[in-house]
Amino acid sequence: MTEGVGESILTEKSSYLERMVLMKNMKRLLALGLSLTLLAACSPKESKPTVEPTPTPVETKGPAADPVTVNVAMLKGTTGLGCAKLMVDGSPEEAYTYHFSLLGEATEAAAALTKGEVDIAAVPTNLASVLYHKLDGGVQLAALNTLGVLYILENGETVNSLEDLKGKTIHAFGQGANPEFVLNYLLEKNDLKAGEDVTVEWYSATDEVATRIASGEVELAMLPIPAATSAQIQSQGKVRLAIDLNEAWTNAGAQGLFTMGCVVVRTEFAQAHPEAVDAFLTAYGDSIAYMSDPDNLEDAAQAAETASIIPKAAVAKKALPDANLCFITGNDMIDGIQGYYQVLYAADPTSIGGSIPDGAFYYSYNP
Repeated sequence: MTEGVGESILTEKSSYLERMVLMKNMKRLLALGLSLTLLAACSPKESKPTVEPTPTPVETKGPAADPVTVNVAMLKGTTGLGCAKLMVDGSPEEAYTYHFSLLGEATEAAAALTKGEVDIAAVPTNLASVLYHKLDGGVQLAALNTLGVLYILENGETVNSLEDLKGKTIHAFGQGANPEFVLNYLLEKNDLKAGEDVTVEWYSATDEVATRIASGEVELAMLPIPAATSAQIQSQGKVRLAIDLNEAWTNAGAQGLFTMGCVVVRTEFAQAHPEAVDAFLTAYGDSIAYMSDPDNLEDAAQAAETASIIPKAAVAKKALPDANLCFITGNDMIDGIQGYYQVLYAADPTSIGGSIPDGAFYYSYNP
């Protein structure tokens, strides 16, 4: 019995000792765990790299929050004809608002540019150079928009070349502008001189000339498209296009492009808002392409009437194929117009403001 009790006491002591050892070990493990936890908390965490979304670059032509109003002056007739689609549809970009003024004479456009009332304007190509000199570089040539559209019209069948004009009287529109300078140049190339060999009577409006030639009141007239087209329609086919001055220009061996219309921008505006100018030129080029496409002839003619550039769609429809609309920029513009300016300068230096413009005259279009 004593032996059993002793064994029991030993067993209890052993259990007690084991429990004590176990508790000490557990405390050590807990302490170690706590240390590791604290160490982990103090150590820098390794995080997975995050991929930030890369914004897709969006090309804009101006801040939408600060829209730019572009004041544009267009001329009635072929000089403004290519803009009809844009005038009807308006700006394709919300960042820009186009305010169009439709003018009857180039002198009105010149005055508006001089006063800063418009930022972009369609004008005759010689006037662009005149304004550049007059305004001390205040305008720049942005694009050519119309090639030659001048014709000699006749009630009859006697005139088929410039030589046939000797002793005749021509009723014309465009004194002091491209039509006069080109006619004088081409007459001289054919050994004729205006005022001596050929009499030229100048009118202030194309409508009056068209009416007189269409009615048979006069024999010869010089008119641009679409006024020439209108005269043919009014005469019910009696008036014919006797001489195409484009052909006469080529036959004379003249240099450069025979280009009558262009678009200029005020230099101050171009420097302040180049994106707005480029955006307008892009939209304008698209408009010209649309107006020139034979597949769009019906709609283009209607756009010309809606924009009041040509009074009747029927006239616009007949005129558009002969309107020689173009959109020429960059080096092609520079090469073409410089040759033309050389011809005008040789004929009459004052026709382009006294001298051929320098490089600063040309706006650098960045589509």
